[in-house]
Amino acid sequence: MSLDSLKSAIPDFAKDLKLNLGSVIGNSDLPQQQLWGTVLSCAIAARSPRVLRELETEAKANLSPEAYTAAKSAAAIMAMNNVFYRTRHLLSDPEYGTLRAGLRMNVIGNPGVEKIDFELWSLAVSAINGCGQCLDSHEQVLRKAGVDRETIQEAFKIASVIQAVAVTLDAEAALAAE
Repeated sequence: MSLDSLKSAIPDFAKDLKLNLGSVIGNSDLPQQQLWGTVLSCAIAARSPRVLRELETEAKANLSPEAYTAAKSAAAIMAMNNVFYRTRHLLSDPEYGTLRAGLRMNVIGNPGVEKIDFELWSLAVSAINGCGQCLDSHEQVLRKAGVDRETIQEAFKIASVIQAVAVTLDAEAALAAE
């Protein structure tokens, strides 16, 4: 299972995705831990078993055990937070924004890796899950920590390509099963 195997599975009609997948991972300026943590957390968030299987092995090989666990933790906690905060934001009653969340989120304070890496992964997952409030929050933390816009954009480029590949391959699998 590998990136090359995943790229070869992408149908010809989605050639741009194949090229973009190779580019956002193969030509990324992100440090290895940021890159592969973003890839793994996004592969989980994309909810495609095939995409996750294909990318997880390389991610695991390129991450320390702590970073591997932290990337999975980012996907897990943001799966909860993105639904909660997106819903609160979308409700027309602003009073929900004043209520205590009452949800455990300890991993955000102590993710086991550099805070910037975890924030970047959380931002990328939030892009896939479509939570504007979480995107703004994580982007602000990253910018305050000195992370440039190009780095932040690199993370959500990876998220967008992985999500598109997951949608495309899952659709093709569903159509082939008919």
